[in-house]
Amino acid sequence: MCLLAFNWNNHAEYKFILVANRDEFFERPSAPLQQWDSGFFAGKDLRAGGTWLGIHPNGRFAAITNFRDLKNKQQFAKSRGDLVKNFLEGEMAPKSYLEEIEKEKMEYEGFNLLVADHEGLYYLSNKVEGIRQLSPGLYGLSNAVLETPWPKLIKAKENLTQHLSAANFEPLSLMKGQQSKETDPQEILPDTGATPEQEKLLSAQFINVGNYYGTVNSTVLLWKHTGEVEMMERKFDQVAGNHQDTKVSFKVENFLEQKES
Repeated sequence: MCLLAFNWNNHAEYKFILVANRDEFFERPSAPLQQWDSGFFAGKDLRAGGTWLGIHPNGRFAAITNFRDLKNKQQFAKSRGDLVKNFLEGEMAPKSYLEEIEKEKMEYEGFNLLVADHEGLYYLSNKVEGIRQLSPGLYGLSNAVLETPWPKLIKAKENLTQHLSAANFEPLSLMKGQQSKETDPQEILPDTGATPEQEKLLSAQFINVGNYYGTVNSTVLLWKHTGEVEMMERKFDQVAGNHQDTKVSFKVENFLEQKES
């Protein structure tokens, strides 16, 4: 993923509300949102075999964004998509999992990783030190460290705030509110190693760079305190000018068992 706005454990009805965009090279193949053989729901990177965002019916959640630093581009053998997949398939508690990843985090290209279960949401990046447990609240994450106030991230949080205020949790409305193609003025653009023209195009929420790279997925995840989960993904083909929608719903099992005990 490349732009996330999310509200964690900070709403009377919803435990977790997330709106996310994924940017990628158009030629990189992927499969839409589906239930994997190991039980979790996620899209699939058909090149490296991992994923970027997913949730398991046992209440395990994970998502990752790339940290954009084109000035220090390197090749790494390990795929960042495995960081999400391995957590969703495993049984380690979120913090324990991140403690293991922290030992090898420099073996991956720059990343921001979120992992959670029904008890807590945690953040780890290989660009800042330490593991952070996130308190209840509203957050934004893009291709810099958590809460870096890029304008498109601020807009994404404002969109989510507006929906929270209006009690409007219709997935398509949440999704469309985070798909602005507006770009930022040159003077406020970050310097991540892209050309000035590329930096400007990358500053939009919904990206298209030279018709070869841009936004390929948008996802909304709604997880209620009662355990019901609704997830919608819109997979874009910007070259052909069409999209494919996938929706899934289920109940988080372990969460419900613990609520009843």
